[in-house]
Amino acid sequence: MRPVDLVHLAKQCLGDEGLELEVLRLFDTTIRDYYGRLQNAASFDDLTLVLHSIKGAAGGVGAWAVADLAKAMENEIRSGRPLTQERIADLGLVVGDVRDFIGRMVTNEAV
Repeated sequence: MRPVDLVHLAKQCLGDEGLELEVLRLFDTTIRDYYGRLQNAASFDDLTLVLHSIKGAAGGVGAWAVADLAKAMENEIRSGRPLTQERIADLGLVVGDVRDFIGRMVTNEAV
């Protein structure tokens, strides 16, 4: 399974390939920023807000692994479990996979 569901993305962008690439570029910047915010979040409210934002942004482009993990982490901290650095690093690995995939998509488009 690809890190981004390209069928979902195509539906979201009404089949406009140029728009798909622009959305992926924007998501790449957004997810990088949100993940950085997550690493620096100190309060419960900050953590839940950033995780919720990651979940929504990832779901919009079809980055299901990121969306699912962010949702699970959001549910965990809402149920009282602490968010560990290891868990944040797990999300970082999945985010990295998506960002690498987007990088390859954008590079292939430029050729």
